[in-house]
Amino acid sequence: MKSMEEKMKEVFSADKMYKIKIIQELLEENKIKSYVLNQKGSALLLGDIHVYVDEKDEQKALDIIAGHKML
Repeated sequence: MKSMEEKMKEVFSADKMYKIKIIQELLEENKIKSYVLNQKGSALLLGDIHVYVDEKDEQKALDIIAGHKML
């Protein structure tokens, strides 16, 4: 049986939190629960913020994100 981490698939990453929030809201509107992993270092603010979804929602999430005009 897969662990929760193994079932999660990354569908988006960005360097700005506002982009992450837009994607999360878009996914939520489509009944897809998302999870955020923020890897930005607090001192230098380097790194990206990643959005993950359950593997069963991965393709739908990717399709929704690909159709979004922000990208």
